Amino acid sequence: MASDEEKPEAEQPTTVDTPATTPIRPPTPREPADRWIPVEITAPQLGEPADPKPPHQPKHAAEGLRPSWSETNPVPAAGNVRWQRAEAKARKRAAARAKTDPLYAPTSDISDISDKPDLLESGNTRWQLSQARRERLDRFKARPGVRFLLPGMLLAVLLAAAGVAGAVVVPAASKPRADASASPGPAPQGTNGAPVITDPPASGEAPQPDNPSASPTFSPPPGAQQRPADVYGAWAAARSVRLDIPVVALQAYGYAEAVTARSTPKCHLTWTTLAGIGKIESDHGRTNGSVLQDDGRSVPPVIGPPLDGQNNRQSVADTDQGVMDNDRTWDRAVGPMQFLPATWKQYGLDADANGVADIDDIDDAALTAAAYLCEGGRDLSTVEGWNAAVHAYNLPEEYRAAVFNATNDYGRRDRQG
Repeated sequence: MASDEEKPEAEQPTTVDTPATTPIRPPTPREPADRWIPVEITAPQLGEPADPKPPHQPKHAAEGLRPSWSETNPVPAAGNVRWQRAEAKARKRAAARAKTDPLYAPTSDISDISDKPDLLESGNTRWQLSQARRERLDRFKARPGVRFLLPGMLLAVLLAAAGVAGAVVVPAASKPRADASASPGPAPQGTNGAPVITDPPASGEAPQPDNPSASPTFSPPPGAQQRPADVYGAWAAARSVRLDIPVVALQAYGYAEAVTARSTPKCHLTWTTLAGIGKIESDHGRTNGSVLQDDGRSVPPVIGPPLDGQNNRQSVADTDQGVMDNDRTWDRAVGPMQFLPATWKQYGLDADANGVADIDDIDDAALTAAAYLCEGGRDLSTVEGWNAAVHAYNLPEEYRAAVFNATNDYGRRDRQG
């Protein structure tokens, strides 16, 4: 190998910087072998060209109708096999439906669709049939008879509904109030203390006279040696202690029922109703320390407070000059059944055959109360009749409720023995 001294001068390195005589050029970039080159690919032509997919449009675009197909596609050519098949199927379906639906476009209308560009431009067979049906419906409604048919049908429906409502609501409104009924068992109490009833109060056993041949009459003959009600002594004694009613009072109530059953049979008055009133009015002639005597009179007499309009009392001026109630200013209720003097003058009866209609005698008072309750042809076996009779005796609803409770209690206890 030659040393540096043997090399030519031109090849020997130099330590002096000298400008390069050959220009320096950047390297030419090389194309990568795997670079992707886009190539336009066309769909193969298979028979008829395929219909391109329409662009997306909002569901309710184009004036509130479905998007128009003709905006992106021409009307299908007559030689389009797909269109011909769709049209044939549409004709077949329309013809079948037209047989059952009078508002649907008949087959003859389907042939007219091809002449209507506004229907064919959609290219949608179902839309075309819908349009045809709508046009036929418009023509149907435009007929003179149809214009009056629909309002007439609506009016008929409204009249029928009004008739049904009248048949249901009016009878329900005409029925008696729910509180005008009675229950055979213990009376349930309402919020105001009035019983909720569906039937008249329970009645006890009918009074049985000691002598079966005894026949009470409405007006016992004067001068009788005993009270006509005495024939019910055994019947009254058997239940006096159990019901806490004096024997004399039970005899009077039983006798009044028997007389009323003969004189006013359609009234159906029971002794338990008279006992209920007697309990509320004076505890059977024993209120305020009074004692019911064997002759039927209360000692001292039972006299109520003055009807002077105070403390929710009625205002009734004196009508008897104080003869019955010892008050010359105001009237007062008197006796075991608490009659007003004016009422007693009109209805008072003599039940014990002593020739005097005595307001303080429970025999006379019980029979007078029976006649007063049955007045006007009332039937006390019905809820309406019983309530009307008790309201005629005393108007407040609280009074009717209290009498019902007492009457119903006596009836149940008597039947239970």
